[in-house]
Amino acid sequence: MQTPSTAFAAEPQNTTAQQAVEEQLIRNVLRSFEDCDDLRLKQLMQSLTRHLHAFIRDVQLTETEWNKAIEFLTAVGHITDDRRQEFILLSDILGASMQTININNETYGDATESTVFGPFFVEDAPRIDNGDDIAGAGAGQPCWVEGSVRDTGGNPVPNARIEVWEADEDGFYDVQYTDERVSGRAHLFSDEEGNYRFWGLTPTPYPIPHDGPVGSLLKATGRSPMRASHLHFMVTAPGLRTLVTHIFVRGDELLKYDTVFGVKESLIKDFEQQAAETPTPNGRDLGDRTWARARFDIILAPAES
Repeated sequence: MQTPSTAFAAEPQNTTAQQAVEEQLIRNVLRSFEDCDDLRLKQLMQSLTRHLHAFIRDVQLTETEWNKAIEFLTAVGHITDDRRQEFILLSDILGASMQTININNETYGDATESTVFGPFFVEDAPRIDNGDDIAGAGAGQPCWVEGSVRDTGGNPVPNARIEVWEADEDGFYDVQYTDERVSGRAHLFSDEEGNYRFWGLTPTPYPIPHDGPVGSLLKATGRSPMRASHLHFMVTAPGLRTLVTHIFVRGDELLKYDTVFGVKESLIKDFEQQAAETPTPNGRDLGDRTWARARFDIILAPAES
């Protein structure tokens, strides 16, 4: 039986030959993509090969670990459907989503910063008029949100399409319920002066879905599934860069611990609490309910930036 010192001493004798075998395999894989006509795809696949093999060699990945990884990715695929995107969750908790956004949305003047898209956007959300309510049957404190949409030159952007979506106070988006409800989401358009306004719900913290493989990974690594309180926006207008972002609630204890790394200082906003007797901006009667209000002025970068 070898002692640890004997095993360690013997290792260098095979290092050169072993490295040669490993490096030859990498060259073979890289060469296999040489005839790819799509130069961008060729670049992506060859770079992925180099980084993937570097990781495998760096950690000395075992066959058992490799099989576990395959089982994990298979489980991620099995739980993904048209209402739940577990691959986006995985990308989010690894910071890959946020890093891709950073790379593709470089700072441009004072344009509003982007952040993660998230897995719960749904096409064809209902249209509302300015001043209407997106909450529907969603539970939570009413919140008045208003602001303007402008370009980096300070010019108003009329008719910008503003998609908004959020979780209810129980931490669920409408698509997570089984009753086909549509709540906490809508789209509206900025008016002729570039202004917009709507009623929603005061954002509250909630966990990302953690009953699947991504949740198991977070638990195994001692990480929380919690997201800081936020409200999603996607804003589009001709000739301007599409903005995908959130606004976050100032004072939320989770701002430094957002599990998808989506918080940016410029996106933290004041959600001012209002007493029940405070008149609402559009005369809505909330009875004896308290409410909140927030302002989010949006600045869109040029499309070519």
